[in-house]
Amino acid sequence: MAAGRESIGNTLRVAFVVCLACAVVVSTASVALRPAQLDNRTQYRQINILQAADLYQPGMDVRAAFAQIDRRFVDIDTGEYVEQPADYDPVRAARNPETSRPVAPDPASIRRQADVAEVYLAYDDDGNVRRIILPVHGYGLWSTMYGFLALEPDANTVAGIGFFEHGETPGLGGEIDNPRWQSNWQGKQLFDDDGEVAIRVLKGAVGEGTPGREHLVDGLSGATLTANGVNNLVRFWVGEAGFGPYLQRMRQAYQDNGDGAI
Repeated sequence: MAAGRESIGNTLRVAFVVCLACAVVVSTASVALRPAQLDNRTQYRQINILQAADLYQPGMDVRAAFAQIDRRFVDIDTGEYVEQPADYDPVRAARNPETSRPVAPDPASIRRQADVAEVYLAYDDDGNVRRIILPVHGYGLWSTMYGFLALEPDANTVAGIGFFEHGETPGLGGEIDNPRWQSNWQGKQLFDDDGEVAIRVLKGAVGEGTPGREHLVDGLSGATLTANGVNNLVRFWVGEAGFGPYLQRMRQAYQDNGDGAI
């Protein structure tokens, strides 16, 4: 009898039942926890947007703060607002040939770009634009870096930058997460007097007497390729092939109205 209970067949049946029970538990937990996971992912994204815009305070009610931020959709070619479903995902759209185009030249190494991008507008208590927040991404040394670039209402002055997903080397390229380095971006000007993209990440540090220092950001020591990647992705997304037409409209509206509203 003991030999029968310890047969290969019984062993396989017990293993199958255990595996089936574990699979049911894991699947049930995954389904049950999915709403919470999606909610956490949404809140994490909202926190990153607020941080990039320099609007985040520890312990704040993120949902209440984000209620002052409006998500809009922009036609990349014209810079005009367009309508899209609430569940529109530019990353997914960039993979679809019907809703995207190949990028050439491609300094940010993103390969394809969605025809319609998303932007976020933060408003003050009077209903005026306080921040313009642009999703940006591009390749660094090891990974695609995803982040947000926040601008002042003049659509030219950088309010902040932050990255919420990347695989750069900790302690080197990973320093793009360092608040000290990110603070170097604040107050920098994207465009020169002729409206050309002038923002640039240097290989070294920006000195007090460096010409054009209002457009220049300190590089990352020991992480030149990551810094080059940040430089390329920012210049691409604020340039003519990215949000350039939209930012031009916003700058003109700011000059005309003083609030950046279109």
